[in-house]
Amino acid sequence: MSNSADSPGTQSTGSGPRARLRPVRVLTAAVFALAGLIFFTSFNTAKGTDIRQDGSLLKLSDLIQQRSRKNKDLDESNAALRAGVESLAKSDGGSSKAQDRKLSGLEHSAGTQPLTGHGLTVTLNDAPPNATAKLPGYPEPQPDYLVIHQQDLQAVVNALWQGGAQGIKVMDQRLISTSAVRCVGNTLILQGRVYSPPYKITAIGDAGKLQQALAASKAIQTYMVYVNVYGLGWKVTDDGTVTLPGYSGTVDLHYAKPVQ
Repeated sequence: MSNSADSPGTQSTGSGPRARLRPVRVLTAAVFALAGLIFFTSFNTAKGTDIRQDGSLLKLSDLIQQRSRKNKDLDESNAALRAGVESLAKSDGGSSKAQDRKLSGLEHSAGTQPLTGHGLTVTLNDAPPNATAKLPGYPEPQPDYLVIHQQDLQAVVNALWQGGAQGIKVMDQRLISTSAVRCVGNTLILQGRVYSPPYKITAIGDAGKLQQALAASKAIQTYMVYVNVYGLGWKVTDDGTVTLPGYSGTVDLHYAKPVQ
């Protein structure tokens, strides 16, 4: 397709060299138009404020931390309200001793009451960022080799349950039957709150059986290879007598519903 400035039969108001400069002028006008569009878009986004300070453009990590702190406050408020309800229920005197014992047993099984016993803590941590292979025959580490993954935490929790743990706490939260240990990147998300390594998992039970279960876990045996080769953190400590907090979050079940 020919350009209209050079098309046959088009009237030219200038000399040849001037006609050849016309495309450059068109390009210049386009550049100025594009610059104006960018300026307008930037102004429309900022709305006259400093974009770097705009609260609506916070990083996702900042939003997650905010939600985590809010969830922690809500958990503490929920725990205080639950304690108040339980106190009122006990002072009401409307239940028999047998009913009180049954309720106490259900609360113990559900994990909503504190639990005291012999504790064992497993601590997992990321490897140093400058880690190298410590043993011959192993490749130099990829970034993925040097961080704690969801399956590592799950392997420890599952092994402790298998070892007869009466109760388990991850970081500062008690696990119950509906608890899900999930990781996003190198952070742990547990019951609406976010944690960074090192991760501490405390279980109450027979220390010998708990340690045997940890040693027998195939998933933990694989993890120990990375401990020995790349320096991932692994520490098991006998804590003596400890008390795990009762679960203070909501016990409502959330599930999908069919569209009506």
